Order: sequence, then C-alpha cells, then structure tokens
Amino acid sequence: MCPIIPALLLTLLLSETLHAFTDCPYFALADFFTIGRPFAGLICLILQITLIGWIPATIWAVYALSQYKTDKKIEKALGQR
Repeated sequence: MCPIIPALLLTLLLSETLHAFTDCPYFALADFFTIGRPFAGLICLILQITLIGWIPATIWAVYALSQYKTDKKIEKALGQR
C-alpha cells in the first residue's frame, strides 16, 4: 500500500494538529487537502511523482500554506473590529 494514502487520510481527519507534520516535502500534497484545495493537491501529487517536480511542489505547498495562514490571521483581525 502506498504510504501517502494513510498519511493523507490522517491529515484529513486531524488537519490542524498535523500541519507541522505535513510541511515535510514527502507530504506536501496533504497541505492542499487540509486547506480545502483538493485539485491543487492532485496537481502537487503529479509533480511529486516526477523526479524534478517534487522541488517546485514543495515550494508551492509551503507558499500556499503560508498564504492560507496569513488570510486566516487577516480574517481574525478584521473580525475583532
């Protein structure tokens, strides 16, 4: 069985607690699933399968997660007004 599948299922169930774990390049695609972007996650998986594609996939996943966290902080700050 592919080791990504059980990790992906765990990440979907425990998304907030496993964000630090999913930042690992091996699980970069799981970041997209936890932030609600499954199609981007599938594209990331395709990139990770290729020999050279895992580097841009990891950078893309870290950037997307950073943007997601920034958006949440902005929403929280604006919600407190």
